Amino acid sequence: MKHLLCALLLASGAAWAQAPSAPASDAAAPAAADAAPVPAAVGAVKSQNIFDVKPDASEEPGYAQQTNGERAKVQPGNNAPMWRQVRDGVTGYSSLPASQAPEAGNLIQPFAQYPGSRYTTAGQAWREVRNNWIIPYGAALLGITVLALAIFFVTKGTLGHADAEAGGRRIERFTPFERAAHWSNAIAFVTLAITGILMAFGKFFLLPVLGAQLFGWLAYAAKNVHNFMGPLFAVSLTVIIITFIKDNIANRADFVWLSKAGGMFTNKEVPSHRFNAGEKGMFWWGITIPGVFVVLSGLVLDKLIPGWGLLRGEMQIAHMVHATLALWMMALLLGHIYMGTIGMRGAYKAMKTGYVSEAWAREHHELWADDVRSGKIPAQRSGAATAAQTTPSHPAVGGTS
Repeated sequence: MKHLLCALLLASGAAWAQAPSAPASDAAAPAAADAAPVPAAVGAVKSQNIFDVKPDASEEPGYAQQTNGERAKVQPGNNAPMWRQVRDGVTGYSSLPASQAPEAGNLIQPFAQYPGSRYTTAGQAWREVRNNWIIPYGAALLGITVLALAIFFVTKGTLGHADAEAGGRRIERFTPFERAAHWSNAIAFVTLAITGILMAFGKFFLLPVLGAQLFGWLAYAAKNVHNFMGPLFAVSLTVIIITFIKDNIANRADFVWLSKAGGMFTNKEVPSHRFNAGEKGMFWWGITIPGVFVVLSGLVLDKLIPGWGLLRGEMQIAHMVHATLALWMMALLLGHIYMGTIGMRGAYKAMKTGYVSEAWAREHHELWADDVRSGKIPAQRSGAATAAQTTPSHPAVGGTS
């Protein structure tokens, strides 16, 4: 009972203390409020009646020149103007020198439109080109190429009748230096193609199988192998171009070869010199021209060209060029690999040993075989013939039996 009475007394006392006293007059209250305003806390946001704020704060005088702090007084907590500036590409302050970081202070790139993208921020435009064009259509191109080669092999089979190592006289088709240059470039390209496919398409067919952690390590290893193999491909490509360019200049026989589609629809190949028009087209449009741009764009992506690759826009353009032409090269060189292995009888042995039989030369490159027989082109171009190539059973063209 004692505790209950104490509680009632405390409650009644608190209510009496909080009860407002009656004002002396209705007009005295506003005057007293105006005379003694309550000071705002130092550093606090200034309060404002919501009905006094205009619907659009941009109508405030000097709104465009206001800082974020000044705008916060008009619209407390509204940071949309800051992010609007960020999206428009306004550069903020950065202590990094422009020579080292020319885009420091720029969080989002300004608007741009790349081929196949909307007019949007440059980063989003690049993402649209990559995800909507390069990846799906690149995969389709490689898939269609493999399917077409499989159909061609089933319908036509292995082309040619003569074996590169058949009996009779032999002709040196590729010198040891030419073969070394070819295999160096081939190994570099295949390595780059495999690692590039893993990085571009691996998440679609490997990630679900390997899991995120294992696929992450594989992608990281592929990236490093790709970066270190690129300079080897650049050097070997330069050697390839210098070595084989003289035999890949178009001549009159190439136009005849093209007009007859290389004898594709007949049982006899069209006469050609050391390389036919199809091989010359592969040299120029499948290796040399796209290869040069793939190398240059790759060097930009690796930041190995001074003054290039420091801006995100340069990296995005370099990536689009690099990926598009690399997929183009892969598709064409799949045909080259097919013809050099199972597509044509004796082609792989010619690049492996360097020599072909006279019968093989006359079947596939009749004009070249005629030049060798007439002495315009030496049958042995790499120096003295080895014992195996000068035996009576395998004499070189132009030699003695």
